[in-house]
Amino acid sequence: MLSTVSEPARAGGPVLRLRVENGGMPLRRRKQWWGVTLDAPDGAALGRFYARLLDWQFFSSGDGRGGAVAPSENAGYNLGFQTEENYVRPVWPAEPGQPQMSMHLEIEVDDLDEAVAHAVEAGAALAAFQPQDDVRVMLDPAGHPFCLYLGESDESEQADVA
Repeated sequence: MLSTVSEPARAGGPVLRLRVENGGMPLRRRKQWWGVTLDAPDGAALGRFYARLLDWQFFSSGDGRGGAVAPSENAGYNLGFQTEENYVRPVWPAEPGQPQMSMHLEIEVDDLDEAVAHAVEAGAALAAFQPQDDVRVMLDPAGHPFCLYLGESDESEQADVA
């Protein structure tokens, strides 16, 4: 059974997370593996950027044109990257007549300033437009926006357990 959980809106709109219940998807009974693939002018280079950013492993596609990152070989999920010769960098925020982002990633962090510094060191750029005080919109080397946002504090998580 597949259900959705809607969370409060962030910079790019509401966040929708999928939850797989009761053994998973009907077509994947033995193994769960899913991911999202981003196009880029150099898929392998963008994959290596995200490996640095997330401290995940990079798995090359073998042809040098892309690959995937995941926390481990057996994680069950990944971010994929492929080279697209006709890739056009998106403009953010959107402008009429300009290439628009088709999606963005949201990454929960514990310390916003530290996470921004880490992202910049890995190769990201801070977007000029920042619509929220508690979120930082970053641009990866291919121009895909991604958001760093503060997660709930450990104190509120401990209160939920008590």
